[in-house]
Amino acid sequence: MRFAQTQAEIRQMIADQTIPGASYAMVTGLNVQSFVQGYQQLQPTTQPLRENQLYDLASLTKVMGTLPVMMKLLEQQKVGIDDSITNYLPEWKHPQVTIRHLLTHTSNIEGYIPNRNQLNMNQLRTALLGLDVGPDLGHKMHYQDVNYIFLGWIAGVVCGLPIQPLIKHMVLEPLGLIDSTFHPDVRKTVPTTYDEQTGTNRVGQVHDPKAQILGSDCGSAGLFSSLRDVTRFAQWMLQLTPPGKVYTPEIFADMYKDQTPMQDGSRSFGWRLGNYQGHRYIWQGGYTGTLLLLVPGRKSALVFLSNRVHPQVNEHFMAARNRMIDSYLAELF
Repeated sequence: MRFAQTQAEIRQMIADQTIPGASYAMVTGLNVQSFVQGYQQLQPTTQPLRENQLYDLASLTKVMGTLPVMMKLLEQQKVGIDDSITNYLPEWKHPQVTIRHLLTHTSNIEGYIPNRNQLNMNQLRTALLGLDVGPDLGHKMHYQDVNYIFLGWIAGVVCGLPIQPLIKHMVLEPLGLIDSTFHPDVRKTVPTTYDEQTGTNRVGQVHDPKAQILGSDCGSAGLFSSLRDVTRFAQWMLQLTPPGKVYTPEIFADMYKDQTPMQDGSRSFGWRLGNYQGHRYIWQGGYTGTLLLLVPGRKSALVFLSNRVHPQVNEHFMAARNRMIDSYLAELF
């Protein structure tokens, strides 16, 4: 069986209750091995996973939604890669921060927002735009949601629509991602956290508190999708399917290049870069337990969807995820 050790790592995560279950696929060219194993929930009762249920993708929203929108706007010259973000967000007081910094997580935006999760949308927007910039601007990668929140706002200024409807019109619809949505049907959606006091699960509502507050103006999280759709997106990124009028070949190439040379923590636009025995790959994870890893040289991908935040956040997940990634790469090469 191909990728037997990787599958064993995933089964172990389920057995250890690091995750309740998983929907995952190994893509090799046009061949797709897909699996659905374990449970969609453990509390208040156990319920098995079903085919093509929807998951809260968390930060996969950045690379599957906001990033393609911004790259399209760059291609259309509606924004410039080295434009100051104050051109679009005049409330921001640090003109040295550019769109490039946001795309590559090298903006080093910092600061503390008291009672952040209790603010309303306008209050949170004001607070985020009032943050400062640290000394690592342009020199070191600090992965931060605020970068893609700002990019979503910039796209909204340019296009006159909030970022989430833009993602729907500019990415999801052209690529035929028919399961992907910001407004999921709870009957088709895997739960996230379980509230012991009420005995109920969060289902069909985004897990991230900032995304809850910002709603359709949030470009860092909020997208729900299925294994089928994330696999389709992976095949598109590997240029195994028609381009869908979203990226040109040049933009595809840019996704696999180091856009932060000579800096600590190499990133492409949006994606984290990796190298396995001389083979470059890109990947992005989501806090809720999702992962997409792409290996262009082998036209291969690992798609992994879980809800590791159910019933509550499992702190062993990151180490288990890294073992799964290592196993996949070892078996691929």
